[in-house]
Amino acid sequence: MLTILKKWLGQSRPVKEDKIQEVKYLIVGLGNIGPDYHNTRHNIGFMALDHIAEQRNVSFEPARYGDKAQFRFKGRTFIMVKPSTYMNLSGKAIHYWMTKEKIPVENLLVIVDDVALPLASLRLKAKGSDGGHNGLSSIISILGTDQFPRLRFGIGNDFPKGAQVHFVLGKWEKEELEVIQPVLKECEELIISFATIGIERTMNFFNKKPKSVKKSASHDNPGQKPSTTP
Repeated sequence: MLTILKKWLGQSRPVKEDKIQEVKYLIVGLGNIGPDYHNTRHNIGFMALDHIAEQRNVSFEPARYGDKAQFRFKGRTFIMVKPSTYMNLSGKAIHYWMTKEKIPVENLLVIVDDVALPLASLRLKAKGSDGGHNGLSSIISILGTDQFPRLRFGIGNDFPKGAQVHFVLGKWEKEELEVIQPVLKECEELIISFATIGIERTMNFFNKKPKSVKKSASHDNPGQKPSTTP
């Protein structure tokens, strides 16, 4: 995918790096802080940003309302934030960083888990409702609009009736981790594509169905915590 992006970018007239006007993008991965939520399905936003930081050789540092890291590519600055506000107050962190860095809403991209999508599927959207997700609900409420890009990462819905919270806050199973690892790499490519060739073309490339995965019969069940409901 990056090869295709480089080919498209190469079709344009070469411009020296110091002559390119810097454009900022705010990439926010939703999740909950603390060891209890590490490596859980609800924290796929954190996992995606951690993967990108590792690949880009940058580190997250404590900052206002979350951990922050950034990297540059083709005159674009990608500011990555993992909110420390817990899922239900994600909008507070996003509003702060958009204001501080003067980033327009169209340059915001939120990475969020989605039980309505098959495991390891990606759906990039330019706008939309919260879909029952409290993190997106907080963002929409505080920003006063649902007109912002979001990347929905499918975590599947292999849980019995009434067990959604337990499933979402549960740890990834080994079989699931094997499937999502290559998709985490795709998230990095998608973000670069989003900022370089635009959201419409990026949706055409990345909004596709994933491969199926054979799941084991058991699931972790950490129990519901009111302050971090999905």
